[in-house]
Amino acid sequence: MTTLDMTPGAQIPRTDAGPQTAVTQALSSAAYRDGEIAGFVTAVDAAKEKKGRFALFRPNLGEAFSKALVSRALGGDRKPIVPAFGVDTRQVVEHCLAAEELRHTRDRKLTAVTLVTGALALPGTVLWLAAFQVRAWLKRDNPKNAGVYGGIVLALAAALAVFFVLRPPVAGPLGVYIRVTMLAPVIGWYLARRIVERSAKDLRSRWQALVEGSAVAATVATAVPRDDLDKKANELRDKLGRLDAEQDTNVHHYAGPKGILGAGRRWGEWRLADTLHPAEGHVDFRAFHPWDLVRRISSHLKGLGISHVANSGMPNVTIKQWVVFDIGEGADEISRPGNADMDGDRMRDFAVQTIADKQTFSGGPRHYLATQFITHDGKLVLTFTITVTLLANVLNISVAGYALGPVKGVFFDKPKDKEKTVSKTVKFWEDRTIKLPLIDNDEVVRQAVRAPFRRMPGLLGWLGGGLGLPEPFGLRHVWAGRAWDNRSMVDNAMNASVPVLNAVHTATLEFLQEHDLDADRFFKNRTSIIKSEAQSPRPYDVDTFNAG
Repeated sequence: MTTLDMTPGAQIPRTDAGPQTAVTQALSSAAYRDGEIAGFVTAVDAAKEKKGRFALFRPNLGEAFSKALVSRALGGDRKPIVPAFGVDTRQVVEHCLAAEELRHTRDRKLTAVTLVTGALALPGTVLWLAAFQVRAWLKRDNPKNAGVYGGIVLALAAALAVFFVLRPPVAGPLGVYIRVTMLAPVIGWYLARRIVERSAKDLRSRWQALVEGSAVAATVATAVPRDDLDKKANELRDKLGRLDAEQDTNVHHYAGPKGILGAGRRWGEWRLADTLHPAEGHVDFRAFHPWDLVRRISSHLKGLGISHVANSGMPNVTIKQWVVFDIGEGADEISRPGNADMDGDRMRDFAVQTIADKQTFSGGPRHYLATQFITHDGKLVLTFTITVTLLANVLNISVAGYALGPVKGVFFDKPKDKEKTVSKTVKFWEDRTIKLPLIDNDEVVRQAVRAPFRRMPGLLGWLGGGLGLPEPFGLRHVWAGRAWDNRSMVDNAMNASVPVLNAVHTATLEFLQEHDLDADRFFKNRTSIIKSEAQSPRPYDVDTFNAG
């Protein structure tokens, strides 16, 4: 066999997600997470952190992920998205919208607190914000010593605030105002902390429930029109519908060694080819088109889910007709035809048939008959493609295997208590672990200063930065790990190839005999060779054309 290094609104929970539930929920959980962007970028090795101008305005992972995904999936004049097999893309986007709405509700409260205790007490607010901005810079640029130096900065700010309370620089009403401005931000911090803690606990509970497999509703009230004049809600609902339709496209892209975008790299290939000869007793054979043979193979592949032995049918088999375009390995976007052959994001059936029957030697898009299996609760996507070509009276049938591994493990991480290791007081040579508060002072201030800018996401992104998504973007393939690291996933890929090959060969021999072609002379021998090769342990690196 062949092996390869395979790097590659809803108001209620959906119950028809099929075998992709685990991956869908794991990806959805990212919308509710806290923590820094940098750790996520390092773990997935596929995204990038956009640096902002002020560290105090930086977003956390959940905020940045939600904003980036909603903007990419629902933004105007956007580039097409690569289909995400094994994932309910709309459900993930709806969770991002739901998480944003929860944060907006929190931010409305924080904005009121910030305006009353911050804007009206500007001198004290500026003093405290300057101290926390310096702490944020230290945490980002010098995390090792951020705790010590940050503590010194806050101590200096507190001492200065106490000094102004006791000895304001001016007398009279203005002196009283100075005293109040030094104390008001402290009151605001206390109120903001309570709001932030309640929100953090709510978001973390949703994060944990999704990763553990519980059904969590993505309530997107803004996608439910109140009436026919609710233009904004109608537009959001239409965009979500468009996203669904786009994911159902039959137009795909082959990006060189990356394989078919969304399906993974090619790990195996088997070919059946020979010159067509009339059967014995026939002067000529019945003419046919490649599409005729494709239809026959397709009907046989549909029977993979049925077996004479109990519980041995292959579950979740889907048969699809694809049109595949070649793009460069380094291409940063994909495109789909915009002509009369298209019905939205799907190519019309007659156009697909035309491409299947078309001579492809001169180039252009190709027709693939795809058989797909979603296994391991959505973590593994197995795809087998069949191409039928006729060239110089030679029939060539190619079967190729693709596999897309599970998304990176960081998406399955559960929320953890914040802890810190310190030296014991007496036995200073030993360490102990202490539990830290869920929300610290830096986080309270960060959310409080971001809250008033919630209606200006562009400015907020300029101030604090964000998350850059890799292109060509697809919700599944950009985060995928190596399927070949998991023994049972390898076994699934190996085992699935033989029934697929058997169905293709059986359909081909049956078709050739019906069209008065000599199937016995050569094709049956080739079939035996192919079946034997399917059980061979020889490795190949198919998409780099490097035989092992």
